[in-house]
Amino acid sequence: MNRIRWIITTVVLVLLVQQLQGTSRVKDVAAFEGVRDNQLVGYGLVVGLKGTGDRSQTFFSTQTLANMLERSGVTISPERVRVKNIAAVMVTANLPPFVRQGSRIDVTVSSIGDAQDIQGGVLILTPLRAPNGEVYATAQGQVVLGGFSAGGRANRVEVNHPTVGRIPNGALVEQEVPVTLTGKTGLNLVLNHNDFTTASRAVRAINEAAGSPVAAAIDGRTIAVQVPDAYAQRIVDFMALVENARMDIDSRAKVVVNEKTGTIVMGKDVRIGSVSIIQGSLSVQVGTTLDVSQPAPFSEGQTVVVPSQTVGAQEDRGRSVTLKEGTTVEEVVRALNMIGAGPRDVVAILQAIKAQGALHADLEII
Repeated sequence: MNRIRWIITTVVLVLLVQQLQGTSRVKDVAAFEGVRDNQLVGYGLVVGLKGTGDRSQTFFSTQTLANMLERSGVTISPERVRVKNIAAVMVTANLPPFVRQGSRIDVTVSSIGDAQDIQGGVLILTPLRAPNGEVYATAQGQVVLGGFSAGGRANRVEVNHPTVGRIPNGALVEQEVPVTLTGKTGLNLVLNHNDFTTASRAVRAINEAAGSPVAAAIDGRTIAVQVPDAYAQRIVDFMALVENARMDIDSRAKVVVNEKTGTIVMGKDVRIGSVSIIQGSLSVQVGTTLDVSQPAPFSEGQTVVVPSQTVGAQEDRGRSVTLKEGTTVEEVVRALNMIGAGPRDVVAILQAIKAQGALHADLEII
C-alpha cells in the first residue's frame, strides 16, 4: 500500500511541476550553434600517497615514473622501481566557450590502476588534449576527494569513491578555442530536442522579442536568426535578447519506466484508450515431506524413510478495471490502485497496454 501511495505522490509531483513551469526561456531549451564546451583528456601521475598507490602488477605507472625521472636527468630502469605512493590516473576536463589563455578550469582525476585510494595525492603536471591532439590546458595540484578509505586489505572501511577526485581550478588554459561573433549577420539556434511545435513557438517568441521577423525555422531542431542592423555592433546584446524570449514548451507524451527500481514517471499529456485490465495471481507450492515406515514386530523388516511429495495450488480471484477513452494519468493510477497493483505490476500493465495499442504515448524503459 505504501508503494502505491509513493507512485501516486510521484505522479502528482510531476504534474504540479509541469503546471508551475508555465512559459520558459529560449535559453532553457536551445543553444547557439558553435557556443559549446570542449572535452579534454590527459594521462598523468598522482604522487605523495601513503602506501595506497598502484601495486607491482600495474607496470605502466612505474614506467611513467621512470620516464618522468629520465626527463629530469635521473636514469633508472622501470624494473627496479618499487614504490607504492604513486598512481596512474586519467585527467578529464571541460573547456567552456570563450575562456582565454591563462584562465583556470576544474579537472577530474580518476585512477586507472589498482590503487586503493588517491587521498592526499598531488597530480604532477599533465597536458590535457582535445580530440585533434592539440594541448589546450595543463593540470596540476592537490587532489580533493569526497570520501576516504581506511584500514588494511582484510578489514577496510570506505566512504564514497576514494579512487576519483577533483582539483578545483586545477588546470591552466594554454590555448583558446576560436569562436568569433564580431561581424556575424546570422546565427543558428539549435533546440535540445527535435520538435516542430517547439521550434514554431520559439520562432514566434523571438520575432515578438525582436520586433521584426528575424527568425525562421529550418527544421524541427534548427532556427536561423538574422542579426538586425541595429544590433550589428551589439551582437552579444542581441543574443541575450533571443535567449530571454519566453515561450511555451511542447513535448511528446511519454511514459518513462525504470524496471530496476519500479519507478514510473508519466507526463501530463499521456492518455489511455478504452481498455479493460484483469489482474490476478497464481500461487503454486511443491514440497517434500519425509515419512518413516516402521515394519510390524517379528516381520524381519527394516525401518526406512519414505519421501512424500505434496503439491498445492492457489489462485487469487482476478481483479478487473475498465478505463474509458481519454483516461488521464490520475485516473490510470487511481484505477491501478483499486486493483492493488504494485510498482512492478504497473510496469507490466503499462507494457501490455502499449502492446495492445491503447497507450497514446511513447513508452521508454530505462
